[in-house]
Amino acid sequence: MTQTQPDIPLPMADLPRKAEKMDLPMIDPLDLDRAHTVADMIDEVYARSGYNARRLAEAAKLYRRMIEEGATICMTLAGAMTPIGMSGIVTALIKAGFIDCIISTGANLYHDLHRPFLRPMMQGHFMVDDNDLAEKGVARIYDVFIEDEDTLLATDRIILQTVRRIEHDRPMSTAEFHYQLGRQVQKSAPKPEWSLLATAAGFEVPVYTSSPGDSSIAMNLAVPHLYDQPIQLDPLKDVVETAAIVRAADTNGVVIVGGGSPKNFYMQTQPTLHQIFMDESRGGHDYFIQLGVDTPQWGGLSGATPSEARSWGKVKDAHINNVVVYSCASLTLPLLAQYVLTRCAPRSQKRLMGKMDDLMADFHKAAEHNEKFQASLRLARKHYL
Repeated sequence: MTQTQPDIPLPMADLPRKAEKMDLPMIDPLDLDRAHTVADMIDEVYARSGYNARRLAEAAKLYRRMIEEGATICMTLAGAMTPIGMSGIVTALIKAGFIDCIISTGANLYHDLHRPFLRPMMQGHFMVDDNDLAEKGVARIYDVFIEDEDTLLATDRIILQTVRRIEHDRPMSTAEFHYQLGRQVQKSAPKPEWSLLATAAGFEVPVYTSSPGDSSIAMNLAVPHLYDQPIQLDPLKDVVETAAIVRAADTNGVVIVGGGSPKNFYMQTQPTLHQIFMDESRGGHDYFIQLGVDTPQWGGLSGATPSEARSWGKVKDAHINNVVVYSCASLTLPLLAQYVLTRCAPRSQKRLMGKMDDLMADFHKAAEHNEKFQASLRLARKHYL
């Protein structure tokens, strides 16, 4: 029988020290004693860890850099964020001056209108009989219950009453419509501070929707449209206004919550400038943060990476100042927001709604003086228009 030799520990000097050779931080056992606040948890635990914990820490630090360097920051909202109360997170960031522009699904803005008028949304459960809920007049968004009569139909009546007080003698961008809607909520709602639309209007933060026909707000606007009193929304004004906002900024950053159409609508501002108007002033967004669960291999825009966006000229670099956190935004958005609200001093709001006429005039003037664009326009008119 062969006699086995006892294991002899190697001297420490003989052990490989890859961290030293590669000049990289060591990952030590995480110490929760160093984390007494959410911001501490991100800095002292998540940032010292790996996987999506470290991506969240990187996103938090990148958001902080965006704020401290004065970037014009857009937040895009997809999914059903306001039904679970995320409007409170967004309003806190608006008040601190950490959001300058919003692009949202119409559904998020419709559900934002329930709470300021004290219309209930409740914690339910996802393991239920939806036939039973339907018979009881309850609609479900996963584990959120919304009553038909007391919430949905009541909100529909509020929208119809409110839009009657809105000036609509000319076509409006969706930002202008939401600004007027938010101002009416400020005047008439018992709890206007519970509405991101009302808060955004108070700080002149433009709120766009990339698909104005795809929500219960639009469903209600169909009523005056049918009776020859239409609210005329012009989605092409949205395209030009958002491009004008991006062009005027020294640096641009985005926090993408989910993905979807709002993500693409913001990202397309850069190709609008350089591809359509041949304006070379920007060269892609400077900062990119996305909080979502969609992955790139399905070919959907929600999962498209910032690296892919670089190939379209939507971001400045394929790797630098870009972070994707693959996790549910219901977890990551409050953590990200609390980090910057703790670590960053409030900054003055940019109040872009009040500057929109000047932004549009500057954009138009730049296009008029862009010889390359004007030559292309003359060619198009000659051969195609």
